[in-house]
This record gives sequence, structure tokens and C-alpha cells, in this order.
Amino acid sequence: MNDNKNIESEKLSCNLQAIATVVYDAATACEGDTVAFLALLRQLEQLHREIRDGVFQESLPVNRRELYSLLKDIESEGGWPYIERMRLQAFLANLPQEALEENK
Repeated sequence: MNDNKNIESEKLSCNLQAIATVVYDAATACEGDTVAFLALLRQLEQLHREIRDGVFQESLPVNRRELYSLLKDIESEGGWPYIERMRLQAFLANLPQEALEENK
């Protein structure tokens, strides 16, 4: 049974790596195109929301033992997944000074 779990874990790891590679390739293709980057980020956010509100919620623990195991994993593996949006002040700080002066 443990071997089967290791195989599944390796398969998941390979799948996640493949997804990361595709996302990085898409980001590279967006280079220099802010609108394309926004489209990519919006798609990632939408996927996150669909997975979280769908199959993830359906898989939540149904007893204390499973809940403890999930919380232990969250704590040891880096917390709750979250897609943070850039704050407007940080966005404005990244704009060239000339762009800010044009709007005055």
C-alpha cells in the first residue's frame, strides 16, 4: 500500500511540474505584453477559484482524524494557498515617473 502511495505522489509531482512548466512558458510568451500577463493571471485566479470551490471543498475532511491530518499538512508544508493581488500602491510604485507626471 505504501508503494502505491509513493507512485501516486511521484505522479502528482510530475503533473505539477508539467503544469508549472506550461505556466512559465506562457509567462515567457507574454513578455512585454501587460494585457497578456493580466489575462494569464486572471486565468490562474479563475482556476484557483474553481478548484477551491469545487473538488477541493468536496474532498474536505469528514472526521477529526482527517481534519487533524489536513491541518498538520497545511502547517508543515507552508500554509494555505492564496493568490495575492498586487496592491494599487505597489502597482503605481512600479510605473515610470514620466507616466505619473503625464497624468497631472
